[in-house]
Amino acid sequence: MPDKADLAALLGSRICHDLISPIGAISNGVELLMMDGNVKGAEMALISESVASANARIRFFRVGFGAASADQRIGRSEVVGILGDVMRGGRLSVDWQSPADLGRREVKLAFLLIQCLETAMPYGGRIAVEVAEGRWSIAARAQKLRIDPDLWEVLSNPAAGAGIGPAQVHFLLVPLETAQQGLRLTVEVREADIRLSF
Repeated sequence: MPDKADLAALLGSRICHDLISPIGAISNGVELLMMDGNVKGAEMALISESVASANARIRFFRVGFGAASADQRIGRSEVVGILGDVMRGGRLSVDWQSPADLGRREVKLAFLLIQCLETAMPYGGRIAVEVAEGRWSIAARAQKLRIDPDLWEVLSNPAAGAGIGPAQVHFLLVPLETAQQGLRLTVEVREADIRLSF
């Protein structure tokens, strides 16, 4: 029987796998309609943007919530592409600096942490991810942060997360993932910035 982290990852992989094909098909259909030229207007633009956003989020969730083995790799270009698509048109930007070849499990943890930062940055801001000599550093800066101390405590004390709902599930998954990878997460929360490292 898989442990909780493995079970959550398998569930995430299954959902993303089942959704990515139909969303891709809708995206292709919208593209064909736009190429045909018979369908135009704000409605089609809205559908196109919505499908692109859903496709980007599914790709992000597939990495962040999906299963990943210790030997799986992912390229920096794919990571940057996913983040660019997810953040397009939003108030949040991510600057990703890393080697070209990355362990998928470490990227998974970074994506979960980016979601935690998104929760604290509803008004936008900038996230910088740097990887050097196997050490990951994720720094977030915003003019205005919204910090829920109870949520951030969960990252170091999972037992504190009794009242967490679906919108904050990434906070519960971070300590499971760090434990599974044998990593130690350092969290520094200040008035205008948050620093995370592992």
